[in-house]
Amino acid sequence: MENKDIVITSRIRLARNLKNYKFPIKMNQEEAQNIIKEVNSAINRVNLNYKLIYMHELSNLQKSALIENHLISPALAEKNHTAAFLLSPDKKVSIMLNEEDHVRIQTIDKGMSLKECWNLSDKIDDVIEETVDYAFDHELGYVTSCPTNIGTGMRASVMIHLPALSITNQVEKLLYGVSQIGVAVRGVYGEGTKSLGHLYQISNQGTLGASEETLIEKITQVTDQIVEKEEKTREFLKKKNYEELEDEFYRAYGLLTNARRMTTEEAMRLISLVKLGKDMEMIKAADNIDLYNLMTKIQPSNLSSLMGKELLPNEMDNERAEIIRSEFLK
Repeated sequence: MENKDIVITSRIRLARNLKNYKFPIKMNQEEAQNIIKEVNSAINRVNLNYKLIYMHELSNLQKSALIENHLISPALAEKNHTAAFLLSPDKKVSIMLNEEDHVRIQTIDKGMSLKECWNLSDKIDDVIEETVDYAFDHELGYVTSCPTNIGTGMRASVMIHLPALSITNQVEKLLYGVSQIGVAVRGVYGEGTKSLGHLYQISNQGTLGASEETLIEKITQVTDQIVEKEEKTREFLKKKNYEELEDEFYRAYGLLTNARRMTTEEAMRLISLVKLGKDMEMIKAADNIDLYNLMTKIQPSNLSSLMGKELLPNEMDNERAEIIRSEFLK
């Protein structure tokens, strides 16, 4: 299944630690630098042209923007002189160094592409392991800082857009149900964050006792079921509430193209509604706009980065509204 309307992105994350080093929470700065050097050398050896970026070189604004673009985790952003990350030229691969574990390999791509992300992650993992000794137990698997990651050390996740289930108040019950079968449901930026724009992250909870392929298949099957439920709900709404729904879509479009001030939450909700209308072929608008990219662009730190300065709340709401208008009306 490659449903880019509902499944926005797919991501694979591998947690790894180097043998004979303390976990990041216990190691000193010299040890941390040695790990960064070892992994960077392993990557550079095959000329992948990844850029090494030290966390202490970045401002808080730059770190926040990287989180909003899903290139680093909030946990890595909290680190300073002991952490860094490697970023591929196309930004599909980010290797976080000395976050919770020594190495966190993340690959991300559009649509339902977990298998493709896994293949890329596996290749990067092999490149590093050719010159670096991982902490590995033949019974347990990869040794990780958090016990829930022991085994494959893999998290397979999808970013999924569920506006119809949200509108009909079905989403919480559905997502609670999948959480009972070992699938985690989180907000836009992972654990401890909330949903914005009817977007949710779905991932495996455990990694021990199952292969990478099995975990990917499980998330794929759960995602397929959720997508089917979302699609059926959209069909039901279109059949039963066409005029009301059409009015709501065009009201959202009207606000987005005319408002002079808009908060993040309001903008995300309205863009989500226009995206739903566009996907259901009920509104003729935004044909040439990547609406998920726009959702990312209008996040607070991305806005400030775009303007080249820290914006005050009122300034931010003004700039957000202006950027949205320009995107929709160009």
